[in-house]
Amino acid sequence: MVRGYLALMIAAGVALFSTHALALDMPEGPAILVVSGKIEQTNVGDEAHFDKLMLEALAQHETVSHTPWYDGEVRFSGPLGRAILDAVGATGRSLRVVALNDYAASIPISDFEDYEVILAMQANGKSLRIRDHGPLFVIYPFDTHPELLNEEILVRSVWQVNRIEVE
Repeated sequence: MVRGYLALMIAAGVALFSTHALALDMPEGPAILVVSGKIEQTNVGDEAHFDKLMLEALAQHETVSHTPWYDGEVRFSGPLGRAILDAVGATGRSLRVVALNDYAASIPISDFEDYEVILAMQANGKSLRIRDHGPLFVIYPFDTHPELLNEEILVRSVWQVNRIEVE
């Protein structure tokens, strides 16, 4: 009986510690990205707000690829989509990715799990400004996975991203 109680207390302590260890910090600068919906980690009400430094602190990735939006090969860099989903504890099956102009696309979470999809913050070493498809641009690895270069995926390549709703 004592062993069972002890095991229960240890499990509760680990769960409590894990929750605090995964808690999101408050953004110090302006929020670039707001994630809402089926998420477990929040920092502003029931949403997760990310400023530039918070996004840069996540697992980063670089994708060198040709796209229909740029001439020639471009070196995109930014956080992996799955790193953002992990940071917020996403529990849904799909995402509604929304741009500054309210354009939205539905993206299955499996895209972020199966491919190195990034939310690009830079192209060729320069920060993406709004006029350059920024601040965040959903970039698929088109050159390493040419099968992704199709209309269905191109529609999911949202630029000027400012919100993700986990559904």
